[in-house]
Amino acid sequence: MQQLTGLDSAFLQLETPSQFGHVAGLAVFSRPSTPEDYDPYTAWRTQIEERLHLLEPLRRRLVEVPLGLDHPFWIEDPHFDLDFHVRHTAVPPPGSRRQLSDVVARIIGRPLDRTRPLWLSYVIEGLAGDQFAVLTVFHHATVDGASGVELMTIMFDQQREGRPVTERPADDWVGERKPGDLELLVRTALNLPRKPARAVLLAARTAGEIGRATRNPVLVKAADQVRAGLRGPLGAVLNLGREREHAPTASLPSLRPPRTPFNAPITPHRRLALGSASLDEVRAIKKVFGVTVNDVVVAVCSGGLRDWLERHDALPDAPLVGLVPISVRTGEEEHRWTNRVSMLITALPTDEADPVARLHAVHEAMQTSKDLFGALPAERLTDFAEFPPPAVFARAMRVSSRLHLGSRFTPGNVVISNVPGSRAPLYAAGARLEHYYPLSVVMEGQGLNITVQSYLDRLDFGLVCCPELVPDVELMLEAILADIDALSAAAADLVS
Repeated sequence: MQQLTGLDSAFLQLETPSQFGHVAGLAVFSRPSTPEDYDPYTAWRTQIEERLHLLEPLRRRLVEVPLGLDHPFWIEDPHFDLDFHVRHTAVPPPGSRRQLSDVVARIIGRPLDRTRPLWLSYVIEGLAGDQFAVLTVFHHATVDGASGVELMTIMFDQQREGRPVTERPADDWVGERKPGDLELLVRTALNLPRKPARAVLLAARTAGEIGRATRNPVLVKAADQVRAGLRGPLGAVLNLGREREHAPTASLPSLRPPRTPFNAPITPHRRLALGSASLDEVRAIKKVFGVTVNDVVVAVCSGGLRDWLERHDALPDAPLVGLVPISVRTGEEEHRWTNRVSMLITALPTDEADPVARLHAVHEAMQTSKDLFGALPAERLTDFAEFPPPAVFARAMRVSSRLHLGSRFTPGNVVISNVPGSRAPLYAAGARLEHYYPLSVVMEGQGLNITVQSYLDRLDFGLVCCPELVPDVELMLEAILADIDALSAAAADLVS
């Protein structure tokens, strides 16, 4: 039995009737030429079954602490049923990309069953070109982006014929006994006394670090006074390192998200736009203009957002504010399958009409944001999630949802995430992976999410939105891809 971290638990407590905590990946495969009677569902289910002993998150389920007094626990599900999780559906052949998107949108627009392990996998047949898709949905409490990629490498192969899997007897695995309420309450009682001291330590350290990062002497002085005034063993711990001076590294940018049509209350409905661009083209743009691939991705997404807002006569004068997930995984984590992610806040120059000028503005904004991010250790931000009891967090989310507070006080306009993927071909059950579209979460007040993942020589875009706020998300994707073409043409002009 393993307790969830505060951050893992937060992804559970964030859920409301219209806001879900799961992420997904849509893999599109080409059928192998042999055997002629190849069955995608049977082949995929068999591959998962053979590797279950390597895929720990697939067989663990939640156990909630009574009254939400502490973070839940994972146990190995004693009633695990693979057939519940691996499912089969289809679109009318020859299915179009839009039909596939509609089926996927209906699936991800429903919450996962918390009495089972928090994942599902749908094999979707009927696609044109003798293709099929596999949609795999995981709750964010189970994995983050980095550990999700690791799961994918275990599920997929680098050769069409597959790879040897460590043999393990079918009856070797058994689930865990579900603990009773009294046992969970005893564990909670033992955990609670340690939290106040840890919270004071974290708050004092963080205040000082924010003060130094933002050149705010008031914060630094206040944090030092709090720490200096503490006596006893706790004071000794808190005052460690006070004598060390830290040079300021960055100034905190003043970023206030302007209002847009997609920063409003969301519904449970979802809509997708799926598309691809040439990774080599993006790398050529990066080289010519002296920026990063991530800069190019953020810049073209800013261009797509600008175009869509202009079409709807809703383009604000101020730049939008983007939230960019950042992995803080070090490789030394005690637990492999958990969340280690933070968020970088940056300006999106949607007020800039020229694509090249917009790219340079993104590069500068991202560098400033990275400097500040580096000045404040990311673990400080994720560690704060350890302290609120789940019952308090869940109640706060219900109140926030009822009053639409997320729409009024959103820290950013949109989440933009760029995930590096494999540059080598991948296979599953003999079928070759052609595209991998990442699909992430929309939140109250942020009815749009843009996630990009590289695979082979392409960038696969997955835009997820609330259709009541963004009814024509396909137009935004078209504008993003057109912005890549514009930057590519500008890069070619400079080279020639």
